Amino acid sequence: MSWPYYLTYKFFTLLFSLFLVATATFTLMHIIPGDPFSQEQTIPEEILKSLMTHYELDQPLLKQYIHYLQGLIRFDLGPSFKYEGRMIQDIIKEGFGVSATLGSLALVIAVINGGVLGSAAALCRGKWQDWLSMMTALIGMSVPSFILATLLQYFFAMKFNLLPIARWGEFRHMILPAISLSAFPTAFIARLVRNNMVEILEQEYIVAAKARGLSTNKILVRHVLKNCILPVLSYLGPLFANIITGSFVIEKIFGIPGLGGWFVMSITNRDYTMIMGITLFYSAILMIAVFVVDLIAYTIDPRIRSNR
Repeated sequence: MSWPYYLTYKFFTLLFSLFLVATATFTLMHIIPGDPFSQEQTIPEEILKSLMTHYELDQPLLKQYIHYLQGLIRFDLGPSFKYEGRMIQDIIKEGFGVSATLGSLALVIAVINGGVLGSAAALCRGKWQDWLSMMTALIGMSVPSFILATLLQYFFAMKFNLLPIARWGEFRHMILPAISLSAFPTAFIARLVRNNMVEILEQEYIVAAKARGLSTNKILVRHVLKNCILPVLSYLGPLFANIITGSFVIEKIFGIPGLGGWFVMSITNRDYTMIMGITLFYSAILMIAVFVVDLIAYTIDPRIRSNR
């Protein structure tokens, strides 16, 4: 498959997937019993009718759906039902910068620590280093992030007063929430790197390289890392999106003004446009990340091009 054809195919697949997500979220929000104003205290009938007319909720469902899709084409996610005068895209722009900063730091920590743990385990397979690395990874995958966050707050903030317990603004405020978020992806990357490195180290060309007298460092750089990076790279796109979407609880625990807080409040307040907008936005982040990773893998791995 040629590069332009592959790019076009992936791009239109992405657009169609976003269309399905938009349609699904719109449908779910409108089949759920109640409306965005049902949780308000007793509202006079005239005011309720005025609100429904103002937000076009009294229109036929098909007309609302077409209007919603037209807004998406213009990158207009609509107004918030609970925060008068505020547009959903403005709220996303305000909160996503914080969530993306936290997620990026957690991703860097996960890649570095996971790569080191996985490499150490593979190179020392069957030894205590291998056992210790994999036990650390197992703990990282088993302990929920909110429990780890609470433990980190207790020991590093309350008991030893080394780091702030919450808030946002300085780099030291990011350390504990970033570590909490990075635990599971660190463990996953460590296991992924170890398994791939062990498999590669058993290949005949690696054995032949050792027989030729190549040093371990040269074998790692020339052969192992090159073939080991692709599985990790294919995971980084979804991983970044997963870290950001998984930050909702962490943001709440540490009092971080990210997009997660807005999403939780939108569910509590039944702010339909915000629920749909943030869900679609995070879906787009995930799909774009996978799209970019696929293109990078297509570029650097000739096996993918030949298989296509």
